Amino acid sequence: MQKVLGSASLNAYALWVRARNKSFSLLVSGAFADFGSHSVLDLPIRLAGAERIAIGSRVYVGAGSWLQVLSSAPSEARLEIGDGTSMAGYCVFSTAQSIKVGRDVAIARGVYVADHAHAYDDPTKPISEQGIAGIAPVEIADGAWLGENVVVFPGVRIGCGAVVSANSVVAKDVPDRSLVAGVPARVVRKFGVVEGGRSTAA
Repeated sequence: MQKVLGSASLNAYALWVRARNKSFSLLVSGAFADFGSHSVLDLPIRLAGAERIAIGSRVYVGAGSWLQVLSSAPSEARLEIGDGTSMAGYCVFSTAQSIKVGRDVAIARGVYVADHAHAYDDPTKPISEQGIAGIAPVEIADGAWLGENVVVFPGVRIGCGAVVSANSVVAKDVPDRSLVAGVPARVVRKFGVVEGGRSTAA
């Protein structure tokens, strides 16, 4: 009896969580620049500048994530997340100019992506009061996969179908269909093109 009650309680909780997240997503969807069908924001979530955030269809943003366009950013600043992209929990995407995430991108937990950095040259002020610097757009192209705890620097493009290994720090562009790893991340493998229906790898 206890096992049946436990299973029933877990199922009821799962249904409640899904209903809560879907209801919240529907309620706030109008605040975004775009918000596609069947997209879900998993609570709790931190949002800022939603009117300049565009979320495609079938997007999932996991609990504990933070999506923001800075209030100090110019009016054209934008964060875009493409159709079918899945973002696990506790991810941060912070935009001062442009971050574009393509379609069907897989983003593991704890990923940090920003198109800017903190300024820190003035020794008379705390870093938190020095504003931002090094602003440059970031792009994560279609079908890429970012492993857990990846950090992506400003100005970086991660190519189509690229894989970034867990705990990597990406400071320069990642070619299409390649695997990078390390701090800083370096190419360790390139995936081959499809020839005669079979794929090859370098």
